[in-house]
Amino acid sequence: FVVKIPAGLAPEQAAPLLCAGVTVYSPLKHFGLTTPGLRGGILGLGGVGHMGVKVAKAMGHHVTVISSSSRKRAEAMDHLGADAYLVSSDGDAMAGAADSLDYIIDTVPVHHPLEPYLALLKMDGKHVLLGVIGEPLSFVSPMVMLGRKSITGSFIGSVEETAETLQFCVDKGLTSQIEVVKMGYVNEALERLERNDVRYRFVVDVAGSNIEEAVAAAEAPSN
Repeated sequence: FVVKIPAGLAPEQAAPLLCAGVTVYSPLKHFGLTTPGLRGGILGLGGVGHMGVKVAKAMGHHVTVISSSSRKRAEAMDHLGADAYLVSSDGDAMAGAADSLDYIIDTVPVHHPLEPYLALLKMDGKHVLLGVIGEPLSFVSPMVMLGRKSITGSFIGSVEETAETLQFCVDKGLTSQIEVVKMGYVNEALERLERNDVRYRFVVDVAGSNIEEAVAAAEAPSN
């Protein structure tokens, strides 16, 4: 597919928006969650989650980041502009936030319980799964019956939505937090990805890389 990059959007910024950006933009649009004033939750603060915060805020939403620890609190609120931060292991805080969210964008890619998060949704609230998980998730049916809540999912987005995402980000002045690396750094970048040591996307600068050196480095025996 070919998507035109709007004027004013650098190629290194366009690259992650073609995945992480449209992945959160698409369900917000498709499920009618673009109205200013909505209260949304972003579950998981990674490459997709950090764009979820930015896109939802740009739509005029009150955004709560939900995470398993308080480690990313300052990053979420001071740097990304989230309105609130909720630690899922804090029972009192979770109980205090019950029935407060119109939707949750769930970016967690590993098995996790749904019931604690379904309890956060208002009447007709939507829990949107974006993480690819290879084992069944479970919940008790009253968690969705009481409150007429929905569990649904979304995967990336259409070409049309991709173009809309790029233009939306230009119009709103949104950027993805990236680290630009050369081809010779790719192996180390992959190791850092395994350690979750990137905020929040690597972008490979192919044009600015010495390909021959990169190939030689990749083929060199490791110590």
